[in-house]
Amino acid sequence: MFERFTKDARAVVQGAVAHAERAGAPSVDAEHILLALLDREGSRGSFALTSLGVTGERKESVREAVAEARRRAGLSQAEADALAGLGIDVSQIVARVEEVHGVGAMSGGRQDKGWWSGRRTFGRGAKQILETSLRMAVARGHRYIGDEHILLALTVRPGVPAEILADHGVTHESLIRVLFGGGGEAKAG
Repeated sequence: MFERFTKDARAVVQGAVAHAERAGAPSVDAEHILLALLDREGSRGSFALTSLGVTGERKESVREAVAEARRRAGLSQAEADALAGLGIDVSQIVARVEEVHGVGAMSGGRQDKGWWSGRRTFGRGAKQILETSLRMAVARGHRYIGDEHILLALTVRPGVPAEILADHGVTHESLIRVLFGGGGEAKAG
């Protein structure tokens, strides 16, 4: 599959690994892929984000939303709201844990632990995004996987990245319009 990745798509994967390393995360997650896409310039994915208004302050807002979700141990806002409906206040739990163990204690970072292989592994969510990006490319009849396919995959896989992107006006449908001029395709995933 990786031989089909364009230079921009490979740069997103490498950027995601770098984000995971800086965060001290045990593996590369879908959120790291989103952050790496935000870093890109001059690619089809960055063009789509810019066209949908995700620039400057809005990019920073996406980054802050990702950081907040990581503080909640990766729970999406919808999941936190569902727990609130059961009487569980996630923000209160996070505050208590951080009071005892420090800020970011629930984010999954393991800054103090070494790595067996020296390489970051890809978590289940990140693997699913990459697999879905292949499906997105095949569904469009493309023989390559670009960063635009990775961005599309982030919008159709349930989870924090899709929720954050939707909150910022980036949906599967809006991306299809911007990238391909409409042409409704079935969601791959």
